[in-house]
Order: sequence, then C-alpha cells, then structure tokens
Amino acid sequence: MTSSVAGGPRSIRDDDVVVTGIGVISSIGTGVAEFAAGLRAGRSGVSPITAFDTSGFDHANGCEVTDFDPGPWVRTLDPASLGRAAQFSVSAARMAVEDAGIEAAELAAKRMLVSIGTTDGESSDLDRVVAADLAGGSDAVDPVVAGRTSASRLSVAVARELGLVDVETMTIATACAAGNYTIGYGYDAVRSGEVDMVLCGGADALCRKTFASFYRLGTIAPDVCRPFDADRQGILTGEGAGVLVLERWGDARKRGARVYARILGYGLNCDATHQVAPDQDSVARCMALALENAGVKPDEVDLISAHGTGTRANDLTESSAIREVYGGKPPRTISIKSMLGHAMGAASALGAIACALAIHRGFIPPTINHRRTDPELGIDCVPNTALDVAPAIVQNNGLAFGGNNAVVILGRHEEENP
Repeated sequence: MTSSVAGGPRSIRDDDVVVTGIGVISSIGTGVAEFAAGLRAGRSGVSPITAFDTSGFDHANGCEVTDFDPGPWVRTLDPASLGRAAQFSVSAARMAVEDAGIEAAELAAKRMLVSIGTTDGESSDLDRVVAADLAGGSDAVDPVVAGRTSASRLSVAVARELGLVDVETMTIATACAAGNYTIGYGYDAVRSGEVDMVLCGGADALCRKTFASFYRLGTIAPDVCRPFDADRQGILTGEGAGVLVLERWGDARKRGARVYARILGYGLNCDATHQVAPDQDSVARCMALALENAGVKPDEVDLISAHGTGTRANDLTESSAIREVYGGKPPRTISIKSMLGHAMGAASALGAIACALAIHRGFIPPTINHRRTDPELGIDCVPNTALDVAPAIVQNNGLAFGGNNAVVILGRHEEENP
C-alpha cells in the first residue's frame, strides 16, 4: 500500500502510529464536531473571567469553558473528587475512547499508556487550600479539596475512570509544550510495541496564579489575542483539554477504525537559555529535529500550527525560526490561540487535534482578530477566514518557558482519505 502525500508516495506500514480517537473540551466547543466547526468558523472563545476574583486587574478577559458539565463523561468516579483540570482530562479521555469506537472490555484488555501534560495541575485548588490555611489554619482546609491537588491525578484518574489494568500513567509538566511531549512519548511507546494503545494530550484549568504571573509580565492582552498582528498586545489565558487515541495502523485496520491522521514524527529539545524568552536557534533546531525524525522535507509541509501566543517576542522569535528552517516562503502559519486562548499544558494537544482535523476534514483554520500582519514576520497567517484547502502534512509547534520546545509532524492517511 502507498499513501500519496506532498512530495510523492510514502509507504504505509502496520507499525505506523495513527490517531483514531479525539476528545476535546475548549472555549470554542466540546467534542469533535463542535470543535471542528469552531475552528472552521473562526469562533472566538473570549469572555470575562469568572473562575476567580479579578478585582484589581485593569483587564481580565480569558477563554473560559463556561458550559462544562462533567456528569455525562465522568461515570465511574465521583466528579466532586476531581479538580477541574482532572475533570477535563477524564472527560476528554472518555470522549476520545468513545470517538475511537472502543468498548470498555476491549480497552481494559489492552496494554495502555495514559500520558497527560499540564502547566498548572490543580493550582486553583491549591489556591483554595492556601487561602483556607492562612485564614483559619489547617483545620479550616477542606480535606476533599486538599485531596484533589496532586497533578498526577490528571492521568491516574483517567486510568481509574476507564477501568484500565495493565497501564502506565504519566503526567508531564513541561508547561506550554506538555501536550506535544505526551504525543511524542506516546508515539514511541506505540511504535515500539511497548503498549497497544495510548491516551495522550493535555489539560489545564484557569487559575489566578498563572493569570497574575502573565499579567505581571505585561503579556495579558486587554481585549483579544492577535497573533502575528502588527498591533498584538499579548495572550489571553484559556483552559480545557485535548486527548488523542494513538495506536498502530495494523491494529486500527483490524478493528475497522477511522483514522484522522498519522503521527509522522516529533522533535524535543530544551535550551534553558532564559526563564521566559524563547531562543530562535533552539526553536529552529527543534523543528529540524522533528522533520528529520518524520522523514519529511521542509518543502513537503503544507501548514504550520504555530505556538503563536500573540506576544511581540514569541511571534517574532517563532516566525524567524520558521524562516530559518523553511526559507523565505514558509508554509501558511496559523495560531488557534487567537480563538481559544492559551490553554497552557493543553495548548499543543489542542493544536495537534486541530492539525488532525484540518487534515481529515480538508480545511485550514484561520488566525482571527487580525487587522494587519507585522511585516517583520514574513508569514501568511490565514487572516480571519478559513481556507478550503486540504493539507497533507502539518507541523504543530509547542514552545514553553525554560526553553522546553516540542514539535509534532502529522500527515494524511490516504487509506482513510482517498
């Protein structure tokens, strides 16, 4: 069998890693259909933050999930025993499993990996614990809330909820690149045969700590996020979760699974050059590592889903790194953070899902809120309106504080998308 992708035929092998299930919770839609529709429409998830008291801040917009009910998805565990981020991760994992068409008994018999990335874990619950302790001592701390604070619960709770037995659970806390880290880890585990199936992605909930930190850095936008715009003013914090089901193509074919995309490869590095500022050479090196690992040439890539935070430093550094790797005419480069904000540890997982849906459904999401592209950036950010163009190979960038960079390359699976 062969698959026609940009640059010529690429053979399909039974040990290729494919995405067969997707679970999404975001400010622009929950579930595959709503999220895909939101991406195509260029929907904005911006609203005033209600998750915590924003008194004293001059502006406090965010991209909050305002209509989330864990009840339909969290069926084994008590939802109240989980913090908001764990509710997100468990719910998105349940969605992904059901989307993949896997029955509970079949899933429980598999060798599994659950890998969830995060920036903040359950920091909002930690805020509550600390506030109660300061106000009234340890006796004033709610033990239920205190019991929810461990970040490891974001992955452990998924395994417990789904009744997994032969399972490794891993919560990866590489900040804003964490979702891509979990995909790379899952890719290796599946392809090597170490596990049969992976649930990987990221989850984070809005919290005062992170909002205040970005605010003090002067990087919170006063109204909306405008990545790559000449007048960009910063990020908006967001929340949600994205979970992907990964398995080998040979296994997916046997059970008649639908395939959204293939994971072609990934690259990771950590330069540790600066606490918060990205390093252009390191970002470029990470992209080159991903392309090399995927066996993809730069001129084969049709689209880049950028980290694209909307800060002056990130957008300039990232676009310069893209031109360093791709030359003077890089692929179209978008930022879905213009729609759903910066979901921290979930950001690159949601970006990977957006890439898979773009490949599977044949469109390129826009970068919204756009008025005038910064001429210094030298990219086409697909301003404001989606394109009915079917990308074959897509690059998904995740860049984090401390120089933690992670890039994933996804490709069309022609067997499912003739």
